[in-house]
Formats: sequence, C-alpha cells, structure tokens
Amino acid sequence: MTQQSARPPGAMALLAPETGALRRAARISALSGLLWIPQAWLAASAIAALIHGVMPQTLHLLGFLALAALRAGLSFRAEGQAQTAARVAVGRLRHDILRHETSRARPAPAGQVASLLSEQAEMLQPYAARYLSARLRAVVLPLAIWLVSLWVAWAAGLILLVTGPAIPVFMALIGQAAGRASRAQLQQMGTMGALLADRAAALADIRLLGAGGRLIAGFTRSADELRRRTMRVLSIAFLSSAVLELFASLGIALVAVFCGFTLLGQIGMGTWPGGLSAQGALFLLLMAPEFYQPMRDFAAVWHDRAAADALAQAWAERQQDQAAMIGAGAAATPLPQGGITLRGLSRNGIVYPDIDLPEGVTVALTGPSGAGKTTLLRLIAGLEAPDTGQIIIGGQVLDRDSADAWRAGLGWMAQAPHFVDASVAENLRMGRPGDIDGALQQAVAQHIVAGLPSGLDTRLGENGAGVSGGEARRLMLARAILGRPRLILADEPTADLDDRTADLVTQGLMAAHRGGAGLIVATHDPALAARMALRIDLGGGPSIGPHDDADPKGARHD
Repeated sequence: MTQQSARPPGAMALLAPETGALRRAARISALSGLLWIPQAWLAASAIAALIHGVMPQTLHLLGFLALAALRAGLSFRAEGQAQTAARVAVGRLRHDILRHETSRARPAPAGQVASLLSEQAEMLQPYAARYLSARLRAVVLPLAIWLVSLWVAWAAGLILLVTGPAIPVFMALIGQAAGRASRAQLQQMGTMGALLADRAAALADIRLLGAGGRLIAGFTRSADELRRRTMRVLSIAFLSSAVLELFASLGIALVAVFCGFTLLGQIGMGTWPGGLSAQGALFLLLMAPEFYQPMRDFAAVWHDRAAADALAQAWAERQQDQAAMIGAGAAATPLPQGGITLRGLSRNGIVYPDIDLPEGVTVALTGPSGAGKTTLLRLIAGLEAPDTGQIIIGGQVLDRDSADAWRAGLGWMAQAPHFVDASVAENLRMGRPGDIDGALQQAVAQHIVAGLPSGLDTRLGENGAGVSGGEARRLMLARAILGRPRLILADEPTADLDDRTADLVTQGLMAAHRGGAGLIVATHDPALAARMALRIDLGGGPSIGPHDDADPKGARHD
C-alpha cells in the first residue's frame, strides 16, 4: 500500500472516462436551475397583478409556461445523461474488478470480492449521477440568486450572505467524520461477505463438529458491528441535514419577516431608493428557498461522495497490495516443447534449489507444510512471479511475454476442488476443444458422470455439491487432462482421501503420464511420491534425487 502520508485516491479517479459526459450533464442542470430566476420574476409579476385586482399579462403567463417546459426538458436531459454515464461507470468498475481479481496471483476470498462487486460498487452510482451536477448548481445558483436578491433589496442579500456560507463550513467539518465512518462501514461489509462465503463452504464440517452455536454467535457479532457502523454513517447524515435545515429555515424566515414588515411599513430600511414593491417581495420569497436548495442537494450527495471515496481507496489498496499473475491471462499458442530449469529462485523468503527437469519427467515435491511446495507449483505455472531468480522453459525465460503461451500447454489441479456455475461439460472444457470421454476415462471418472442426474449437463455447486471429495478431485483431473497438456501440476491431489480413492486418483495421474504428460505433484502421500521418477524434498536442506526403483528419465540435479 502507499505510505500513510500519501493522499488517498478520490472517487473522481473512478469516473475518468465518463467525466466529459457528466460535466455536460452538470452544465445543462445548472442552466435549468438558472431559468428559475426569470420564471420566478414572471410568477411574481402575475401574482402581484392579481393582488392589485389586475389580470396578469398573457405574455407573462406564456413566458412562465414556456420556461417551465424548457426547464423540465433540460432537467430530463441532464438526469438521463448523468444516469447513463453512471451506469456505464459502475459496469466498467465491475469489469475492472473482475479482470483484476482473475489476474491476481492469489485472489481474495469469493465473499469479499462479491461484496466489492455488488453493494460496494453500487455506491458509485448515486455519486456519479448526482455529484458533479449538485456541485456546479451549489456554486452557480446561490451566487446568481444572491446577486438578483441584492439587486431587489440589499437587506435580503445581506441575510442570504450571512446564513449561506455557514452551511458549507459545517458540511466540510461533518464530511471528514462521514468519510471515516464510510470507510469503516465498507471494511466491515467486505469482512462480513468473506465470513459468510467461508462459513457457507464449511457448513457440512461445522454441522458435523457441532459448532453451529459458535457460528451463530460469530455472525451475530459481525452483524452487530456492521449495524453499528451503518448507524454511525446515518447519524452523521442526519446531523448534517439538521445543521443545513437550521440555517436554511432561519434564512428563509428572516427574508419572509423582512418582506412582510417592509410591505406593512414597519421597516424603513434595507431597500434601495424607491422601496420594495409587492412584486419584488414576492420575487424574494420565491428566490429564498431556491438559494438554499442547491446546498441541500449538495449536502445529500456529500455523503455519496464520502462512500464513493471510501470505495476508491479500498479499490486502490486492492490494486496495490496484491501481486499480479505473470502475463495477461489470454489465449495463446503453446510454447515449443522443452525442459524446465530453475536458477536462483526465491519467493517469500523461501530459497529453492537449482533444478533441471527434462520434458516428460514425473516429479514429487515433498516436505513439511510451509516448505513452499504449493508456491513452487504456482511459480512454475507462472501464477506468481519469483522475488529472485529465473524459470527457463526450453531455453526461453518465463516472463510476461511467454507466460500465457506456457500456461496454454499446462494442466492445473488445485488442492481444493472448485467449479463454476455451469454444467459438468462446461466445467471440463473451460472453453477448450477436447475429448471429454477420453479425459474421463483416463481420470477413472466415467461412472461419476454416469451417476449424475443429468450426466454431463448436471450443474454442480461451486465446491462440487452432488459429488464426493474424491469424485470432485477426479473431475478436476479430467479437466486438467482434457486439453492434452504436456505437463500437469497437481497440488496435494490425494490429500484427505481414503486409500482406495487416493489410488484411483493416482491411477488417473499415471494414465495421463502414459498419454504423454509430465507430472509435478506436491504431496505428503508417500505412496504417490513413490510412483514419481524424481523426488525433490523441500524440507531441511533440500535433497533432490531419483527414487531407487524409478527411471529419472535423465533428470539432472545440482
């Protein structure tokens, strides 16, 4: 993250492509507001004529109606443009969030990302649609109304001048507290979303362990904290509204008292030579509320700005704090065949040995938890960048230019099964051509699909609801095999499985190897490690070497 002294990013940074359209909408909205001045003068003229027992001039009535229609049209156009640009901005932000999260080395918890994509991103909508228009109206309209009020009666201008500036001063003071409260609320919303997704994924285990009471208590504490922070935001909003309404009501009341007592002859000062006419007094009474209305509108969107600024800061932190996956994550033609060379490799304080692996070799990465087995798999896959050193594939350095082409020839099998909300067939293909039946056969998974209610058209839950853990692992293996990769990277493929299921997964891996794929597996399973030609122990002074009963296929180790 940036240093504490650095200025946090503003919400306007999220609206850069739409700023032009939003500024045009703001100018149209301000013009619509300015038209109220001549419209109010015509209205005051007509009412004053009726007070004196004279019919208003037809031209005044037609002018009033024409200005009303023009104002309505301009307001409709400004609102439409602003709402359209705001929807585009929210959609673009969500697209950027999704693209960012899918390119991260280690994406955030699904619940946290879902919260950012849904309710947090939605906070940009009211800010984008209303803020620039409200800000411009709050600058232009009060100044214009003050000038015409001063022209009619200097005392009215003085009243507005005294009561008006107090409003933005208090708004600025309250806005600082609103910004802090909004950031705290957003943080708790993300925490709550991550907690919900994490507990939902482990619901079966929680039920088996009898931890439902503690789960409910934890949710209650988290929900109470979110409620407390939300009420803090609302209380600040109500406080700012109360301050604004106090000064606005005071100013309008003083203008009304001045106009009334002046017309009654009780006040002989505060007007220009010639006095204050009924038309002028009515005009001032129509202008006074409109002097404060833009400030009311701006106060409302001030809290939208605080929420949007908090969103912008949270989004900037997500962009800065997470290392990106190497490459663009786009489709590419696989790299030419070749072995894998690791030189001077380190990541997160773990230093890896220099290794040469010929193409097609089978390798077991062993060692205690925390030794860096999973990280090494991710480094070889180009999902993370090393802190130091290089990975060389067939003589070509693995970098941002070659990572996509390298991954195009890989099969990946993560430790935790994960599926998208689609059919089994779509989960296996992942947009690639291939022989599904052949992949299922190699993964010893044909009977799994045959036993599903709709076969390949069955939709599985995100974590494979409807199949067992071992069956989900074999479906993931079939997915890795489908693209006929030259190398399969498997992270703990037999962890937490019974001996029979682990043996089936191992059979699937070896079948893929016989089909031409190399294997690199991170494992604590001695039976699986024994099937590999080469073992690399990452624990306690790494030992690298072939098994006595396996053919290392020419692997060289340093």
